[in-house]
Formats: sequence, C-alpha cells, structure tokens
Amino acid sequence: MSTLSPLVATVHVALGGAAGAALRYQIGRAMTNWLGAPIVTAFPFATLAVNALGSLLMGLLAGWLARHGGENSEQLRVLLGVGLLGGFTTFSAFSLEMVLMIERGQYLFASLYAILSFALGISGLMVGLAVMRIAG
Repeated sequence: MSTLSPLVATVHVALGGAAGAALRYQIGRAMTNWLGAPIVTAFPFATLAVNALGSLLMGLLAGWLARHGGENSEQLRVLLGVGLLGGFTTFSAFSLEMVLMIERGQYLFASLYAILSFALGISGLMVGLAVMRIAG
C-alpha cells in the first residue's frame, strides 16, 4: 500500500467530494421532479435514497478494496470512500431534516425516517460487503 502525501490526499478528497456532492444534488432534483415538491417536502425521500445507495456503494468499495485494492488501495479509499461517497451521502442533511420534522410536530414521519435510514444504511453496507465477498 502506498502512502499519499497530505496534499495529494486532500486533493483526492476534494475532487471526489465535489463529484459526490454534485451527484447528490442531481438525485435530489430528479426525485423532486419525479415525486413532486409537496411529497419531497413532506418526507425526505431523496436523502433516504442517497444514504441507502451510498451505504451500499461503501460496502461494495470496502469489500473490493479488502480483496483487490493492491498498491492503489489508499488512493482509491481516499478518492472514492472519503471523497466521492463522503460528498454523496448526506448524514448532515439527515440530521437537519430530522430536527425540522420534530419541530413541525411530525413525530411519526421523523421516527419512520430514522428507522428506515438506519436499517437501509446498515443493510446496504452489509449487502455490499456480502456481494463483494461472494464475488471475491
């Protein structure tokens, strides 16, 4: 495994993060166009979908890097895991949306959102790892 200099690692994170954030934004726009603003405003489907997909992709990446990463594993981990998927997943948006739902008195939606986010995120990561272990 090669070690990246702090500057090179930071550039990898920045480039991956910019791409991940742009993808997250486009998915949010697409889901708003698909479902309509009133539905997306009532329940954060886009954030839920991005977090579930991001967790699945993180599991696939972690599994792949563990088996096949080789000498570029650190570079790929920093670029794709920390950067791309870190910019793509939206836990900070999740936290904000939870608080907003609680403040609006939407306790059922807030509970459902928290349970689904946790369950789909953990499940997605486990499925991703299992797929990569089987594909090994």
